[in-house]
Amino acid sequence: MRVTTSFPLGTLRDTPSEAEIISHQLLLKGGYIRRVNSGIYAYMPIMLRVIEKISTIIEKELNNKDCSKLLLPQLHPAELWKRSERWEGYTAGEGIMFNLKDRQGKEFGLAPTHEEVITSIVSEIINSYKQLPLCFYQIQTKFRDEIRPRFGLMRSREFIMKDGYSFHSSKEDLSSFYEKMGKAYENIFKNCGLETVGVDADSGAIGGAASKEFMVTADAGEDSILFTESGSYAANIEKAVSLPTKEIPLKNHQDEWLETPNQKSIVDICQKNNLDASQIVKVVIFLAKFEDKTEVPILACIRGDQCINEVKLFNFINKQYDSNLIHLKIVEDNAIIEKNLTNFPLGYIGPDIHDETIKNDSNWDKSWIRIADYSASTLSSFVSGGNKVNFHKVFQTFSFIDKKFLISDIRNAKKGDFINIESNEKLKEKRGIEIGHIFQLGQKYSEKLNAKFSDKDGKLKNLWMGCYGIGVTRIAQAAIEQNHDENGIIWPIQISPFEVLIIPTNLKDPNQKRLTEEIYKEFKNKQIDVLLDDRDDRAGVKFKDADLIGIPFQIIIGRDSINEEVEFLCRFSKSKIKITSKNLLEKFISESKVMYNKNS
Repeated sequence: MRVTTSFPLGTLRDTPSEAEIISHQLLLKGGYIRRVNSGIYAYMPIMLRVIEKISTIIEKELNNKDCSKLLLPQLHPAELWKRSERWEGYTAGEGIMFNLKDRQGKEFGLAPTHEEVITSIVSEIINSYKQLPLCFYQIQTKFRDEIRPRFGLMRSREFIMKDGYSFHSSKEDLSSFYEKMGKAYENIFKNCGLETVGVDADSGAIGGAASKEFMVTADAGEDSILFTESGSYAANIEKAVSLPTKEIPLKNHQDEWLETPNQKSIVDICQKNNLDASQIVKVVIFLAKFEDKTEVPILACIRGDQCINEVKLFNFINKQYDSNLIHLKIVEDNAIIEKNLTNFPLGYIGPDIHDETIKNDSNWDKSWIRIADYSASTLSSFVSGGNKVNFHKVFQTFSFIDKKFLISDIRNAKKGDFINIESNEKLKEKRGIEIGHIFQLGQKYSEKLNAKFSDKDGKLKNLWMGCYGIGVTRIAQAAIEQNHDENGIIWPIQISPFEVLIIPTNLKDPNQKRLTEEIYKEFKNKQIDVLLDDRDDRAGVKFKDADLIGIPFQIIIGRDSINEEVEFLCRFSKSKIKITSKNLLEKFISESKVMYNKNS
């Protein structure tokens, strides 16, 4: 292709102010994407080539795994999502589904994911175990009403995603296919030239028994990955488990009550009372909202030097009460507190606060659900709120509290923690960008959407189901986070928009023009993905743009064209050699093979 006739670059000289991270900046400066609105981008021709190459790699791998490609509707009837009991959670409050009504008043949602639709369809076409296993996938635009779109394609309102769904006759078959898809994902990311790490993950709103995320490690990543040096353990922070560091025992304290005027924070209490944070139990109040509109107040206790993991807390409540919990929110708003609670000294709350603090006219359930993390429940003695302003209290273990507590792991694991009692390995931490996620959904959706099959004995049973997602546009941006320098992008050759860029420095020179056309034609005839920068611009402008857009190889045609010589530059290694045009093609083929093999 030629820049002037079919491939305008549209590069920018200045960095757009809204771009916070380097990959977002380079996508905008390189002319790959154009912002239409917050979290909404147009994919320019050069970006679409990257997306198509990533999609081809995905399709090739999944087709080899006997998966069938289809295309599902993006507009979903609310009825399906209500049957799966996800409509309220996805549309109410901070839900991420765009939803609308048609002219007849029927409710619809723009698809953030497709579990309901594919399960409904499969329920109509599968009736026997002989038809299983079966896996469908698609590559399509998804929509999510992000509260705070940011980082370009990392967290946008619409994006391109590969989502796949498998159906099985048994839990064992699902588990086997799940492992098979994990290997397929590793191949896909490797063939995209990316270095990834697979980590145990929380299943989130998708649900299911097990899930695994595939991360690109990068400083700009929104997720934290905790792992051991040996590679024996890796999980994202939402899922990771560990042993907290040992607490400092609280010495015999003479007084049951501590006067703590204006001391609401852990830091203040420790500094002014000669205490360590591990000797304090902090109490955090949450409000749990269920699908049936029930609102239940949660009192969560954790050791003062630890932090509550809201995902773990959400999952524990959901499982403990076998209910469809749709929302869990920390209660900090004084107006909400005053409306629903009485005699509630925020900042001085203790684990033994009475249920009578909940007002009779409140919409909340009239009893606290009390949950203590292991780090708090195992303390031999501790300091916590005294339930009156300016006072804290010394407690002798949770067994001395006349209240019923549920005990669970609801804390964030941290770097430096041991992974278990038997191991001497400590957790380390990196930032990561999620580009893929696989789930064992089990029978969650088949049960609710009545998707059944007839087994060998003729009995009707619920289908077993898996779900497999890849962020196609996320892969493109994550690749830039892993592959760039001070001058611009350095694409892995597998997903680069072109393999080689030809740059004539002066097309008014007859020798340069002739040699440019000869090389361009030769490379095209060999089916090499080549772009010719035939703009009538200064050489410096072309060089700057070439480094910015990041095509792996550059062929620079200058004054040495009179001797049939050009410069051959590798963007990755920054090596530059002078070579005759006669040997150029062979050199490119050799170097590109090395790069393909290195990245895959």
